[in-house]
Amino acid sequence: MGRLILALGAFFIAAIAVSACGGNNVPGNAVANVDGTLVTTQQFGHWLTVAAHSQNPTGGAVSVPDAPTFAKCAAAKRKSQPAPAKGQKPPTDAQLKAQCKQEYDGLRDQVMQFLISAQWIQGEAEDQGIKVSQADVNKRFAQTKKQSFPKESDYQKFLKQSGMTQADILLRVKLDALSSKIRDKVTKGESKVTDAQITTYYSKNKKRFAQPERRDLRIVLTKTQSQAEAAKKALDSGQPWKTVAKKYSTDQSTKNTGGQLLAVTKGQQDRTFENAAFKAPKNKVLGPVKTQFGYYVFEVGKITPPSQQSLAQAKSTIKQLLSSQNSQKALNSFVKDFQKKWKDRTNCRKGFITQDCSNAPKPKKTNTTPPGATPTPQGGAAPQGGAAPQGGAAPQGGATPTPQGGAGAAPQGGAGAAPQGGAAPQTAAPPTSTGG
Repeated sequence: MGRLILALGAFFIAAIAVSACGGNNVPGNAVANVDGTLVTTQQFGHWLTVAAHSQNPTGGAVSVPDAPTFAKCAAAKRKSQPAPAKGQKPPTDAQLKAQCKQEYDGLRDQVMQFLISAQWIQGEAEDQGIKVSQADVNKRFAQTKKQSFPKESDYQKFLKQSGMTQADILLRVKLDALSSKIRDKVTKGESKVTDAQITTYYSKNKKRFAQPERRDLRIVLTKTQSQAEAAKKALDSGQPWKTVAKKYSTDQSTKNTGGQLLAVTKGQQDRTFENAAFKAPKNKVLGPVKTQFGYYVFEVGKITPPSQQSLAQAKSTIKQLLSSQNSQKALNSFVKDFQKKWKDRTNCRKGFITQDCSNAPKPKKTNTTPPGATPTPQGGAAPQGGAAPQGGAAPQGGATPTPQGGAGAAPQGGAGAAPQGGAAPQTAAPPTSTGG
């Protein structure tokens, strides 16, 4: 179930970029209306608790800030506050309530993002005629659960700590499966690359498939010319580089390795020294060469001449690169349309509005994120692929990437991350990248 939670988890972190809307067609028992489907206050309340659990992965008591007054939250904070240092005043009620509001707003935005994302994915799948059977969902769940939780008791512990039910996890598995199928459909046939495209790319990027001349050097760098001449004299008399470099060199990176510099290419060293080194013959001690850093005595060892990969040698690499670029281009185009389409169909109730709602105010340009708020990518883009919420995250790897700028992720730090050593099923929006 490492993947189970990985998946589950990744879907959560992937959800950092959605907002909420406050529209006229959202009844009092709902927080949003997505293309005619209501996101209910009951659903919101449940996932808000899950989000709060993820911030307390040790399994202790969980408390959701009591909006809109935050009186209980402020009182609890007051009770847990350490005594102020001598001469300092304790925080005021207004300050404590402001902290509670920041915490609540962060959880609310994450939860709204997840719930809206889930509707977007399911709605897009329906529009495209994509389906996932319950039998397939159950099979995926069983496989990942077995991998992540060898013992049933571990799984039950995870459910308790995360605040999620098995139905919640099955929903995430379903969303992950739908997301993958949408991605596959969008990219199908887009990875085709012709020989002409490969040849054109090679011709325009030939230098990328070339290796410059490389030289292995031995050096002694000294502060004065007299020290350099003494070092050269010692080398000419047959003393080993290891002894001479250790005695005379001021270059800390090479003095204990016999002055060895391997595979040096042009542009890596002082220009004056480099010019001398790349004109020098092999196996001859030369110098001193005066530079801005001091005086060099050196010897050229192995010389590897420049090389150029042929088109035939580079073909498979170029084909893979262009194939990936073509698929990503198709995904980027899809995601742009996907975001606009579903944002236009999403209205949110006042007090629950985020950037994924059609009635959201235009975001203000700013370089900072207010404390407690969830950062949102420019243009309301969906989070980059999804990891489990902070504080109990699932193991890395195995997640299905979410689309750049699409909805489809659970709250970051706001949905039940898996306990260490176990993972819940992951869900994600249509992929951001073709990898995975």
